[in-house]
Amino acid sequence: MSLKNRFLLELERSVLVVIDVQEKLCAAMDVEVLRQLTKNAGILLESAQELAIPVIFTEQYVKGLGATLSELKSKAPAAACFEKLTFSCCGNEDFVRQLKATGRTQVIVCGMETHVCVLQTVIELLDDGFDVHVVKDAVMSRSSDNRQTAIEAMTQAGAVPSSTESVVFQWLKIAGSASFKKLSKLVK
Repeated sequence: MSLKNRFLLELERSVLVVIDVQEKLCAAMDVEVLRQLTKNAGILLESAQELAIPVIFTEQYVKGLGATLSELKSKAPAAACFEKLTFSCCGNEDFVRQLKATGRTQVIVCGMETHVCVLQTVIELLDDGFDVHVVKDAVMSRSSDNRQTAIEAMTQAGAVPSSTESVVFQWLKIAGSASFKKLSKLVK
């Protein structure tokens, strides 16, 4: 595989997965880091909607952790959402089926917690042959050490570390379009 195919995102190959950004789980997080994650996940969701990129939400044990934050869910109201009990999203067969049904091979991941559900999902997606991009400024854990350790592990396993702005501008490819004018305002 060429470097370009591995490291640069393509609209037609991309799918955005938002992992477990849930009400009660958010209450255990650092407020400032959570604010940044919510802002960046929101930018990714708005960009995906504008550019017709499929979105999949997951929720860990909704009864105990609550639903996905409404401010994020409202940015992709038609997106599929799968409840799970396994830490890896890939433990939910419906999630895997939906992901594969998109026909897309680049999975852009954001959410929480980085060292548990995000890490396990990324490893399984890589093992299943997907190109995975972890949006470092849109993942979090209760502990920054746990977050950093998981990012290192995912990168060593083959995931591409990325950032919100990098994802958006790779999706856009060029300046001057109506989508560029709309989405570039989100990252200012």
